[in-house]
Amino acid sequence: MATPAPDVTLQSLRKSYGDVAAVDGVDLEVQAGEFFTMLGPSGSGKTTTLRLIAGFEQPDEGRVLLSGTDVTTRPPYARDVNTVFQDYALFPHMSVAENVGYGLRVKGVRKGIRGKRVEEALEVVRLAGLGPRRPSQLSGGQRQRVALARAIVNEPQVLLLDEPLGALDLKLRQEMQIELQRIQRDVGITFIYVTHDQEEALTMSDRLAVFNEGRIEQVGSPAEVYERPQSEFVAGFVGVSNVLERTLNGHPSRFTVRPEKIRMLDADDQAEAGAHVESGQISEVVYVGMITRYIVDLDAGGRLMVVRQNLEVSSAEALEARGKNVRLQWRREHTYEIDPGSERKDV
Repeated sequence: MATPAPDVTLQSLRKSYGDVAAVDGVDLEVQAGEFFTMLGPSGSGKTTTLRLIAGFEQPDEGRVLLSGTDVTTRPPYARDVNTVFQDYALFPHMSVAENVGYGLRVKGVRKGIRGKRVEEALEVVRLAGLGPRRPSQLSGGQRQRVALARAIVNEPQVLLLDEPLGALDLKLRQEMQIELQRIQRDVGITFIYVTHDQEEALTMSDRLAVFNEGRIEQVGSPAEVYERPQSEFVAGFVGVSNVLERTLNGHPSRFTVRPEKIRMLDADDQAEAGAHVESGQISEVVYVGMITRYIVDLDAGGRLMVVRQNLEVSSAEALEARGKNVRLQWRREHTYEIDPGSERKDV
């Protein structure tokens, strides 16, 4: 049997605005049923790529395929995708149910069937019974759920989400991250999610693509991208990473190690056999409740951030460590060399 085509395929996609290449040769495949995230800083090309998939923009070069069908020149309404925006874009004069059912009404779906599908969509986003309300009577999180219900009620092949949680406060955003995952599993629609928030991308995605200056730096599962960054940009942007320069195996090398992988040894502690060890002095201490961040200036040059959980340490004890001489160790399998001209190697 032939392998089904990916839900979304981007081939050598390019889009420029004047002299600026917003999307500069993007190749990507998103499989059916994936929760796929496009992650990157402002201006990295992720939102423009999403707009090219949606049909809101036309590429200068390259192709957009949905399930193997070339839709590059099709308008948005002729593509089996829906888009959810950060600002919700709800009609204030309509009820929740009317907002959710608007697309079905435009398509000519009969009133009885439309009402049933609207009820089902509201149940999926846990807003059952709120159909008669107006958007102004809802919280920000509820309005975002209405926008999601309006998108999924049309049963699109692909749902595009452009930083939909950006306007919510931290606690509500974290709650909605879990809800979005649940909704995606329940409806089985392919989600392509755009965000600049690394935690959001790592929390929600099956796979993610890290964008930088119009190009994709790395594609992989959250664990792959976090644990094995393929470039210095990925190491620094996805979470926090330390980058050091040392001479290894007779040649200069740049390598990364995550702060939580580093163990800060006390005076009586023995270094683990085979571990990489560096000595230095704690120059800064940042106490943040559950953890403390230590900045260590290394005797051999450079500095590292080290993270420790505050299991039995008070803020006063943590802050007293400033100026202390320490040894740091980490396992070699947690260190990855960054060499743009060749494959990465364990150090």
